[in-house]
Amino acid sequence: MDYNAAALAMHEKYHGKLAVESLFSVKDRDALSTAYTPGVAEPCRQIAKNPEDVYRYTLKSRTVAVVTNGTAVLGLGNIGPEAGLPVMEGKCVLFKEFGGVDAFPICLNATTKEEVVAAVKAIAPTFGGINLEDIRSPECFEIEAELERDLDIPVFHDDQHGTAIIVLAGVLNALKVVGKDIRRIRVVQNGPGAAGTAIIKMLRTAGVEDIVAVDEHGILYPGRPAGLAGHKASLAQTTNPRHLTGGLAEAVKGADLFIGTSVGGALTAEMAASMAPDAIVFAMANPNPEILPEDAKAAGVRVVGTGRSDFPNQINNVLAFPGIFKGALAVRARDINDQMKLAAASALAGLIPDEELNEENILPKAFDPRVAQAVADAVAKAARESGVARL
Repeated sequence: MDYNAAALAMHEKYHGKLAVESLFSVKDRDALSTAYTPGVAEPCRQIAKNPEDVYRYTLKSRTVAVVTNGTAVLGLGNIGPEAGLPVMEGKCVLFKEFGGVDAFPICLNATTKEEVVAAVKAIAPTFGGINLEDIRSPECFEIEAELERDLDIPVFHDDQHGTAIIVLAGVLNALKVVGKDIRRIRVVQNGPGAAGTAIIKMLRTAGVEDIVAVDEHGILYPGRPAGLAGHKASLAQTTNPRHLTGGLAEAVKGADLFIGTSVGGALTAEMAASMAPDAIVFAMANPNPEILPEDAKAAGVRVVGTGRSDFPNQINNVLAFPGIFKGALAVRARDINDQMKLAAASALAGLIPDEELNEENILPKAFDPRVAQAVADAVAKAARESGVARL
């Protein structure tokens, strides 16, 4: 099937993928007076007296804003907010279809960190959560951090944390398959941008001690001649405990786990063959992974995951974000913290019973009906236990 042609025809036919649907039928004067004036004044008065009642009387309790400025859309780069709108609409469809969460696309004509932060703060009263999407690095880190600090609703950059959660879930199960301890493995992360940086932080939180980050200039380490800026300077201080130098070939030698969020073909068969026995490779560059599964397997890799649906072990963010927001909204969480992210990863991994785990079955499928509720329940429980839940 030619998905490009099909998508173009579908978007033209429906003029997008979303519509506003009224939950209340206005067919007579009483209905009109209840939905609007004069009756609508009463919930307004109640909310004015107690602002928390906005969750009781409006869509805020179940609605998420999907926000972008179009600076890093898919693999297309800085294409602008209008061109990013089809993706944000699609994300909203996934929220509803997979998690039962209402979501609305917000595409901002804002290029600076300050403009994005100001715009999101201004619209925040309408929404129960903010899902940041397709915002370039390093601004995405700063935008998320400032919004998390200043808003009392969950802020979640899915490109970072959604990916990291799915990766951790896959790692937990892949390690069961190969019989290795997460605290003893050597990990190489290739492409430490938004997703890669979040993956490193998530793995460290889960107990990984030996992580080496590699960008287009080689291994990250303090004082590297190629230079380091922003978040990479910080990563250089907290990764690479064995003080390796060189490039990806040097980094992966003897590694137990390779995680790629970089470019197609970055990991050669020779590099894969130099990894430790029973190695794991998550090659997530799209549409072309860092190494094709068949080539990795031929090189001796035991477990391979990619971002593609036509290969086993798809690492797909749709497994995480609908359930995460479903759980966060259910308890009116003020934040989505590390405990909630770890709980989501553990819940996803737990959906595959040990007796069903194998090299080609380490993650639930996108259409598994158990996923969103399992993640939501785990996230809600962790929110309560960590003290960020209002309910």
